[in-house]
Amino acid sequence: MDFNIFRKKDENVFPLPERLSTDKEDLFCYGFDASSMQGAPSAIVKPVSTDEVSKVVAYANKQRTPVVPRGAGTGMTGGSVPLNDAIILSLDGMNRILDIDDRNMIAVVEPGVINGYLQEKLEGKGLFYPPDPASMNFCTLGGNVAENAGGPRAIKYGVTRDYVLGLEVVLPDGRVMMTGGKTYKNVVGYDLTRLIVGSEGTLCVVTKIFLKILPMPEETVTLLCTYSRLDEAASAITKITSSGIIPRVLEFMDEESVRAVENYKNFGLPLDAEAMLLVEVDGSHAAAMQDAEKIAKICTSQNGQVSIAEDMFAQQRLWEARRAISPALYRIKPTKINEDIVVPRGRIPEMLQSLRAISERYNLKIVNFGHAGDGNIHVNVMTDKNDREEYERAGKAVEDIFKATLKLEGTISGEHGVGLTKKQFLGMELSETSIEMMKAVKNIFDPNGIMNPGKIFQAG
Repeated sequence: MDFNIFRKKDENVFPLPERLSTDKEDLFCYGFDASSMQGAPSAIVKPVSTDEVSKVVAYANKQRTPVVPRGAGTGMTGGSVPLNDAIILSLDGMNRILDIDDRNMIAVVEPGVINGYLQEKLEGKGLFYPPDPASMNFCTLGGNVAENAGGPRAIKYGVTRDYVLGLEVVLPDGRVMMTGGKTYKNVVGYDLTRLIVGSEGTLCVVTKIFLKILPMPEETVTLLCTYSRLDEAASAITKITSSGIIPRVLEFMDEESVRAVENYKNFGLPLDAEAMLLVEVDGSHAAAMQDAEKIAKICTSQNGQVSIAEDMFAQQRLWEARRAISPALYRIKPTKINEDIVVPRGRIPEMLQSLRAISERYNLKIVNFGHAGDGNIHVNVMTDKNDREEYERAGKAVEDIFKATLKLEGTISGEHGVGLTKKQFLGMELSETSIEMMKAVKNIFDPNGIMNPGKIFQAG
């Protein structure tokens, strides 16, 4: 399709010519996401209201033109990378917090609101929105909904779907639909809200989000536990999660991730540690201190060295180090294949042993970190895509990683979704019947196949 005709001021040709760009610079900038995969959109449209989204999507549906909803492009699996000369529907202009209802503990937001911005506004009112992906300072809540984003606090508080009470969405034919709403309970009909959360923009466009919020905990205590042996850290994880204490955060970093962060910026982390745990507990002052003391004893019983962040600045510095891992890894190799496997928490030691064996088998550096508290390990296979032989080895290593994960009753994606990068592996985890049912749901919502085509499912 020739998108230059969209510039005509004619509602019968294109409903929002003033919101459209076909400039080469814009097309390039909106053609990739954090997966580093690149696509070639034909146009960028930036609506600022539900009505404008409806008009664009309805027009695209009539023209059988693909539409790719997009937030900040922080996804790791190519979910917002356009295929087939698609229209990029950029929702970053729909960025208003519409309501913070502290009486009913609900926030209503548009999809372009930055996660961290909502966190900041809530904290000023003594409130709390738990889902906190590593990219929280620039990822959008609409993108979080599309991917069902998690984060370090998921062990205690859950992931995005646990806080989405309702959605306003635009269907592929332009109709506007509400699912759920402002009540904490709702069992009228099928739960379409939870179906849409995590659907990666393949069913509809989210234009309004109703979120459950919580009171800010009175106290948060942060502990750093270092280990000279990886197996001791893994054992400590198992003992903490089976102790009856539910920490707010239980993060894991292996030796390579610690070294990468220290080479990136001097945070003062110990370079002689084979593994580190970052643990937080929260609640009332007395309860948080009591839980911190119990966890410290567990960690030291497994030969860990424990220190407690003395103030908010020390806590922030530890989190700055944790969130620096991903960018720091690019100093090891120009390409990292980032997978986010999950195994039952008690099987983390076995998974780490398997990862070490795979690293040795393929002669590749594999860096591991992530949310050990819920079994979610970010596995980074370090390679160079310009080195064809090494990159092929890396691809084989990824397949072995997934096989080892499934053997331990895990899943190949905990919070990054499927997108483009994992769709070839979908059949490793899901049965043919499950995939057929998912495709049937997709077809009911989107019979013309315009919504983010090519994602999740293989062609055919």
